[in-house]
Amino acid sequence: MSLAVYNDLTRMKEEFKPIEEGKVRFYVCGPTVYNYFHIGNARPFVVFDVFRRYLESLGYEVTFVQNFTDVDDKMIKRANEENISVAELAERFIKEYYSDADALGVHRATVNPRATQEIPEIIGIIEKLIEKGHAYEVEGDVYYDVASFPEYGKLSKQSIDDLMSGARIDIDERKRSPLDFALWKAAKPGEPSWESPWGNGRPGWHIECSAMSTKYLGKSIDIHGGGSDLIFPHHENEIAQSEGANGTQFVKYWLHNAYLLIDNEKMSKSLGNFVTVHDMRQKVSTLVMRFLLVSVHYRSPLNFSPESLEQAKSAVERLNNCYADLKFALENRSAGEKDDTLRSVITASKEGFTASMDDDFNTAGAFGSIFELVRAVNVHLTEHNEIDTQALNEAKSCFDRTNDILGYLYEDKKSDEDAEIDALVAERTEARKAKNYKRSDEIRDILAAKGIVIEDTPQGPRWKKTL
Repeated sequence: MSLAVYNDLTRMKEEFKPIEEGKVRFYVCGPTVYNYFHIGNARPFVVFDVFRRYLESLGYEVTFVQNFTDVDDKMIKRANEENISVAELAERFIKEYYSDADALGVHRATVNPRATQEIPEIIGIIEKLIEKGHAYEVEGDVYYDVASFPEYGKLSKQSIDDLMSGARIDIDERKRSPLDFALWKAAKPGEPSWESPWGNGRPGWHIECSAMSTKYLGKSIDIHGGGSDLIFPHHENEIAQSEGANGTQFVKYWLHNAYLLIDNEKMSKSLGNFVTVHDMRQKVSTLVMRFLLVSVHYRSPLNFSPESLEQAKSAVERLNNCYADLKFALENRSAGEKDDTLRSVITASKEGFTASMDDDFNTAGAFGSIFELVRAVNVHLTEHNEIDTQALNEAKSCFDRTNDILGYLYEDKKSDEDAEIDALVAERTEARKAKNYKRSDEIRDILAAKGIVIEDTPQGPRWKKTL
């Protein structure tokens, strides 16, 4: 079976075939950097990070572009409230984005273009749209003429007539149609602006992504991702702009993740029911957050609640405990006979993981296969003093490979704190040998306060961090 993805353009699951063999051009809409991003925003960041990693594991050369929208109405409003420039606000929250995204294990994009640094490209594509009759200028504003693009609505599966009848759009008599949207906005007092053929102004939101994807990925790209709330109007408008300007199909596969819910209601800044990753990091391991975000299929809604977080925490602890037990056994136990049952589960787990990921990036099914392996490894370690080292090494390789894609294991790095913990554990061992149980208990309490649990095994003491 080869990789198949659900394409929102065709509403069908299709075999994935990139435009250029061996290479994938991948664009994902990034944040508007006027605040910390919330856990709902984090879902596409993490989900598409997993997709990218899986494509790379299949041998594809992936060029991954995720933009920063660093000028828009919300940014101008907040910058004015804080009496700082929009550029200063953007710089602050771009840094905060990287801090939170790095903590979630999101790999850095190949390119993170900023809208304000791509103004020449934005102006160039607007000029092309005007030249081809898809856009018009009115008093320094430039609008896209939706009626000039007959296929408008093909992504959201709505006709222009249906969109018109259901439109809740501010009436602007200067526009040819209420559906027409801004490509360039004439400068207003106190707002950042740039020179253009239509006077000073700034770009509209939609045109930024068309210009940046074209510049860094070309006129046609393989995958465009984002949240399902972006299908209309943002991605619909991107199609109209890009295909209107370039005369060729813009995106081959459109992928959208479903909403993240809080108390079964869509999480959003406008509703005020959002929780930022920045704040969550003070309370919950980012490994737990990451697991929760990819624990269900990306096209299924995900409810964020104390209960779902607790379930994610338990799952991450189980995965990491099994991996730690496996490594400890390989380092400290002697080899024994083959365990055919374990070996068959390893084979089935590898096949199940690949089959699930090939089936439209079914991360829920992929984790199901991983937990089958966890069960088998735990049983083997419990029932055998002498271990099947070859099988356990293969199991470890399975964990390592799947973790490279999904990102569910702690980083295996020794920090200064780890060295301090090792020293305390060693001191506790010596205290126990000397029957100095008072000191032994004191050290256990010191470690417990740091979130460290000690296990005394026949092969010696070992410690684990709790989440």
